[in-house]
Amino acid sequence: MVWLYFDGISWMRRSKKRNVILMISDGFGPASETMARNFWQQTHKLPVGFQSPLDEILVGSSRTRSSSSLVTDSAAGATAFSCGHKSYNGAIGVMDSESPCGTVLEAAKLQRKMLTGLVATSRITHATPAAFSSHVLHRDMEDLIAEYQIGNYSLGSVVDLMFGGGRCHFLPQSAGNDSCRMDNRDLWSEAKQAGFRVLKDRKAFDQLETTKEVLPVLGSFALSHMDYDIDRKPEEQPSLADMSDKALRILKSATKDSDSGFFLMIEGSRIDMAAHTNDPAAHVRDIIAYWDAIAVVRKFVDENPDTVMVSVSDHETGGFSVAKQLTAEYPEYLWNPHALEPVKHSIEYIAPQILALGTKDSDKYAFVRDTVFPKWMGISDATHDEISAVAKETESVRLRQLLSDAESTRAQLGWSTHGHSAVDVNLYAYGRDAHLLAGNHENTDIGNFIVEMLGLDLQAVTALVHSDRRGVGVECGGDMPNLDTKDNQNTANPQSVDFLEGLKSKH
Repeated sequence: MVWLYFDGISWMRRSKKRNVILMISDGFGPASETMARNFWQQTHKLPVGFQSPLDEILVGSSRTRSSSSLVTDSAAGATAFSCGHKSYNGAIGVMDSESPCGTVLEAAKLQRKMLTGLVATSRITHATPAAFSSHVLHRDMEDLIAEYQIGNYSLGSVVDLMFGGGRCHFLPQSAGNDSCRMDNRDLWSEAKQAGFRVLKDRKAFDQLETTKEVLPVLGSFALSHMDYDIDRKPEEQPSLADMSDKALRILKSATKDSDSGFFLMIEGSRIDMAAHTNDPAAHVRDIIAYWDAIAVVRKFVDENPDTVMVSVSDHETGGFSVAKQLTAEYPEYLWNPHALEPVKHSIEYIAPQILALGTKDSDKYAFVRDTVFPKWMGISDATHDEISAVAKETESVRLRQLLSDAESTRAQLGWSTHGHSAVDVNLYAYGRDAHLLAGNHENTDIGNFIVEMLGLDLQAVTALVHSDRRGVGVECGGDMPNLDTKDNQNTANPQSVDFLEGLKSKH
């Protein structure tokens, strides 16, 4: 058995039952960890040597490129984790050849009879959770992704627990503004008929028992993405840590009398979205919310030693830097964490409030001057020009940029893009055999590490899903992206001594 190449420490030789928890911090680069650590240490007056829950378990770094670009998107990044293959930007559980690839979640369910779960603060149909639970040509096919997730494909139902947002993709067009489907299928009702317990609010979440009997369960706590943590009302939406804790308690209880453990993917989705908006206050608050979830999972690993947790980002977003040159003169070596402390809302929340006032410039000027800058953004020194520019702007993207500039400039934080960058991202691991991930890895190595930890055969699962072509045929629902730029740098799923020897040679 290939497990023998782990120098005699493999789980296969010590324990049949094991759990794998993969945590993905979408869009979270190394500079963002530095920024969050500085912010928390400074605003809480902690010792200079303060370490975050992630700092303590840093083991290496991950390269992020996709097969179609040196700069990946979340779909290709998640597919690298779920399938152990490089694919093109936009790909969800499919390879460069546009054929489906079996995922670690599917294999864990089918081959090891493990329970499986997905937790995210995005729509549960969004790129990262989708890449573990569906096979479609493009990430925008979220209606079809939702169908996969409730078991409407050849493998049937493979996800036992889903917590996140995105209820609109499960509701029929007849639901009006609550629906974002392109058809009148009522997947919410179909999920109930298939045996899912469905939840849509905090009260139902809190009342959900942590027993096997609640599975399968679909908790969708927002029509689209869940709120940024800076905007979140705890009485309405659970936090990422809340959802992670409940998922772990349910899955532990449900597997206590079984020889099989569970596979759980947890994503801090909105870290990325705040960086797309170049919103440093929302960005740092969602990072801290992710830290809280990390702490929950680490505690679980301590109490359940046959568990490994891996935390990694799919890519960095924003080209973020923890300093910003403000003038043409040689810059001061400064950044100001305290500028982010009084911010009360995300730019995503603030901008629509301004636009809702319409074209009454005098009303908007007063609103921006008296409420937006001082009360919501903690800016007491806004200039007349800044206030006027924000009040007069009628285009959403430009308005968000003005608000971002005001916030980032005062904190002296820099952004080079509203998109992703190609920088390597930090790799963290905790628990059994976590040290095997030390060093610099391709993102596909994360998926292949899970394959080897659980003894999975992704090729066999790929063969099962290969005939299911719904996501790669005429149901695409729109023009597909031009994929001619793919450079065919596909990384084969090794499942071989070669991969294990590669890990072994580093230790």
